Amino acid sequence: MQLPSVLNTEHLLFAGSILLIVAVLASQLSAKWGVPALLIFLGIGVLAGSDGIGGIPFEDAKLAQGLGILALVLILFSGGLNTDWRSIVPVIRPGLILATGGVLLSTFLVGIFAYLVCGIGLLDGFLLGAMISSTDAAAVFAVLRSRGVPLRPELASLIEFESGSNDPMAVFLTNALIGLQFAVGASFAGSLLSLIPSFFIQMIVGSLCGWGAGHLIVFLLRRFPLAIEELYPTLSVGLALLTYAGVTLINGNGFLAVYLAGIVVGNHSFEQRRQLMSWHEYLAWFMQIVMFLTLGLLVFPSEMPPLIGQAIVLSAFLMFVSRPASVFACLPTKRFTTNEKIMVSWGGLRGAVPIIMATYAKVEGLPIADYLLHAIFFIVVTSVLLQGTTLSFMAQWLQIAQPQRQPLPPTPTSLLAGETSLTPPREDDEDEVVIT
Repeated sequence: MQLPSVLNTEHLLFAGSILLIVAVLASQLSAKWGVPALLIFLGIGVLAGSDGIGGIPFEDAKLAQGLGILALVLILFSGGLNTDWRSIVPVIRPGLILATGGVLLSTFLVGIFAYLVCGIGLLDGFLLGAMISSTDAAAVFAVLRSRGVPLRPELASLIEFESGSNDPMAVFLTNALIGLQFAVGASFAGSLLSLIPSFFIQMIVGSLCGWGAGHLIVFLLRRFPLAIEELYPTLSVGLALLTYAGVTLINGNGFLAVYLAGIVVGNHSFEQRRQLMSWHEYLAWFMQIVMFLTLGLLVFPSEMPPLIGQAIVLSAFLMFVSRPASVFACLPTKRFTTNEKIMVSWGGLRGAVPIIMATYAKVEGLPIADYLLHAIFFIVVTSVLLQGTTLSFMAQWLQIAQPQRQPLPPTPTSLLAGETSLTPPREDDEDEVVIT
């Protein structure tokens, strides 16, 4: 039975509660069949939307974008909390190169291909490339961990660090290219030249402020104990959101800042550390389910048939050309074997972040916005179906898997980019790792 076109509070609560319950129950299929949960959540959202059996009318791209940003901020912060600084130090350099240079190269290759093959404008092609350049390696973790096929620590840490740090670059390129869409004549050249200093300013400000915010959060948690202990999670959420919003308002990269802040906080010891880490993982579950369901509602499958051919071609190019080219160009041969590079390439799943990026174009009213949204949605689904279900096979086939005695269960944050680890949990959970 379809819902009425005008929804009151009770209708919204009824529909929302049903979707949440169905999503949670359906998530069991992820562990059983090895299908990334994000695909299940997106599918439920599509089925519940205007084109589906649920008939829920939803076309508010602004709301979807806002929920997506909120979810990403909290999930990135949770991912930082659960990141062991000692595990990522050895891979910081190749990880940063892959998260920046790799994203830029992939954006360029996809843009040229879309322009030549799909017949869209060159700037539109680059915008499409930027939106789908961010990987969702957490889907890799969910599959590999559930099947007990961990990778060697350095390779696992690289995938983790890249997935947590390539979102800022994708967001920067997306916003920059949307801005160029409105620039004409001499202002276009000026806007294009301003991208280089703007990039460095955003990344430097985001890094410094994220580092500083992390230490400030630790200081507040240590020096100002709360009379009501149950309010610590609320305080940490407020500080994480303040970090993102504050850094963004001063033209820094808020996503990078909140991720780094989470890393700093998670690698210092304080009394409430374990409780906060656990609570933020639970919150991450809720936020990512809400985000995926909302993005699914925003998509109209009836508009996809004309784009399916191009979307398949674009998805194949992304999986077999642009992603491998980026990985092989950015990773040093001496530290990573050819098979390991192939695994990193194949593990470049696309998830919710590219769909969120597509809402940016829709909010700005770009003529190509609907094309981008539905093409990207199809690319994401194709990537998850093909790559997500064959990751364990690829690890075994490439002979780089290191099976252990008992499979590690996926953590609550193993649904979104870079929010968990393929390495065993830290035994010295109370030890402090000083980050300077």
